[in-house]
Amino acid sequence: MQPDPQIFSGRLALQQRVLPAYRAPFFDLLAQSCDGGLSVFAGQPLPVEGITSAVSLIHAEFNVACNRHFSDPSTKFYLCWQDGVVDWLEKTNPDALIVEANPRYWSNRLAIRWMKKRGRLVLGWGLGAPPMNGFLSPLRRRSRLGYLQSLDGILAYSQKGATEYRGLGLHSLRSLCSERVFVAANSVMPPPDFEFPIRPAQFSGQPTVLFVGRLQARKRIEILLTACAALPENLQPRLIIVGDGPARDEFESQAARIYPHAEFTGARHGAELEPYFRQADLFALPGTGGLAVQQAMSYGLPVIVAKGDGTQDDLVRPASGWQVAPGDQAAFNAAVLEALGDINRLRKMGAESFRIARDEINLEQMVATFVDALNAIRK
Repeated sequence: MQPDPQIFSGRLALQQRVLPAYRAPFFDLLAQSCDGGLSVFAGQPLPVEGITSAVSLIHAEFNVACNRHFSDPSTKFYLCWQDGVVDWLEKTNPDALIVEANPRYWSNRLAIRWMKKRGRLVLGWGLGAPPMNGFLSPLRRRSRLGYLQSLDGILAYSQKGATEYRGLGLHSLRSLCSERVFVAANSVMPPPDFEFPIRPAQFSGQPTVLFVGRLQARKRIEILLTACAALPENLQPRLIIVGDGPARDEFESQAARIYPHAEFTGARHGAELEPYFRQADLFALPGTGGLAVQQAMSYGLPVIVAKGDGTQDDLVRPASGWQVAPGDQAAFNAAVLEALGDINRLRKMGAESFRIARDEINLEQMVATFVDALNAIRK
């Protein structure tokens, strides 16, 4: 009997520095595609990171690591050591291991060595390999290249990340070739299980612009407020800001000065968010982060986002939305005006957003790429 190409035949282990709550559905879905199960090894973030961690998994095993942090993850000097990684592997005895493709996680070298000694598969999973600068960059580049050379394959979050990995010359190495660099487009949402939301051909009164996310300084809500205030009066929207966080009071004060029409709803989760996505005409994310972008697209919304690390390049395209340079107020103003100034185009872009979320970039497709990579490299 031929093996099922949608299943990894074996036991999979997966290392993460931390386990964000938004990743739990992905790991549980991946576990169901491994006939030997999935064991996840992850520790706790530093308080300064503001990451909400998962405390358990449903289908995957969760083994809690003891993270030893050296410096801050936002600096070039950060290192992390996870106690117990070899004990975890000995207990789990996996057929394949996926580690974060980050050489700053030093204990991963022990895990890779343990697997290689037993002739087993090791893949890396990462954002990419952007250029480095600074007086330590030659040392850091050598460390990164040596670490990546020890892997059998790479899963990149985006096409941009895959291009960066290939640009290191990994395709010419015996241990890694271009066919072993896979793009598992970063996703946090399943495909929509509902029909495309039909919106009217004309705005019913004001258009509605929506933001959903944690209210912290890096979300740059002031850019969105300013863009709405700069619109012609007939296009000035109902602006709904869903979320809570440390910067909420500051953003509300800014809204009172810049765009008093803004509505702050507080935090909403799960099914509570659905009516906001359904009544909106446009989703806008002026700052960094943005887990809600995929959710907005699954509800057929065009999106405006600030460019980030490349993970949104595959998701937000000219046919489904706009990407603007971070902090560029004029560009954001222009994008909002262009979006709300042509409703026919806006509706077509919403349909393309829905198609992308349904057919191309979702949790099911992400899991399928992981399984494809494991099975392809094992051959």
